[in-house]
Amino acid sequence: MNAGNASAPKIFILWGFSNHPWLEMPLFIIVLIAYVCTLVGNISIIVVSRVDPHLDSPMYFFLSNLSFLDLCFTTTTIPQLLLNLWGPDKTVTYGGCVTQFYLFLFLGATECILLAVMSLDRYIAICKPLRYPSIMHQQLCILLVAMAWLSGLVNSLLQSSLTVQLPFCGNSKIDDFLCEVPVMIKMSCVDTTFNLAMLSIVATFYTLVPLSLILVSYGFIVATVLRIRSSEGKKKAFNTCGSHVIVVSLFYGPVISMYVQPSATNSQDKNKLMSLFYSLVTPMLNPFIYTLRNKDMKGAMRRLLVSLFHRGREQT
Repeated sequence: MNAGNASAPKIFILWGFSNHPWLEMPLFIIVLIAYVCTLVGNISIIVVSRVDPHLDSPMYFFLSNLSFLDLCFTTTTIPQLLLNLWGPDKTVTYGGCVTQFYLFLFLGATECILLAVMSLDRYIAICKPLRYPSIMHQQLCILLVAMAWLSGLVNSLLQSSLTVQLPFCGNSKIDDFLCEVPVMIKMSCVDTTFNLAMLSIVATFYTLVPLSLILVSYGFIVATVLRIRSSEGKKKAFNTCGSHVIVVSLFYGPVISMYVQPSATNSQDKNKLMSLFYSLVTPMLNPFIYTLRNKDMKGAMRRLLVSLFHRGREQT
């Protein structure tokens, strides 16, 4: 820790998209709209899941946790990006930078585990429907979510603490729009082979292991669904699981490319786009994916809007 602090500049420059100044204002507008949509969509899911008694089930408990996680995940980076795109000031303090990559790793790893937990929930609901209420009881759901958050914290403390100790030898320009561990490692002026190896090993565990569990769960789910005689039952099961499969695909692809192979020869512009994708695009799309493909969620949204409309009329 002392070595990192002694050689670290007090202020970092987030270079972001400064190589393309003509792109900054259009990108500011796009990112702002996407961020507002992310806030509205995820807050709506949290509120509806909490107030509608029809959604009192483990599936929507996990979904509301995913929405809260996405809110935190995108808020860790996007406000800073909007500030950088808006004006000439591209700076972030050393403390702000460290806080950002601690939180970014914490929330990202938590989401990896939470997506695996959600696939387990779907496996039990479809493959063992009669035992589902007794297996997925409230205490177990809370325990699984707590385990996801705790494992994310452990990952962050390990990787971020190793990164913070690296000497930067006065390097203050970060060729990215956020302080992310792979980029910070590349900025160091010493041999970072150990850091890259640890990042790859831990990232492999937090991505490929949960992803393997997800694939195994859905292998059993597909086998079970294909045995269902009713075409309506098959359609309902596939619609329920299809949303989760889409979310998993959107999240894991860019994350694996950035963290499991941090030394890969991707261009920095490509890395920026991948970072933007899983820090903004995926959290924005998640609410739409779940609501547009889920009749229960659409019905709950409709009931909430009707209730709010009637309250507004009664007050006026």
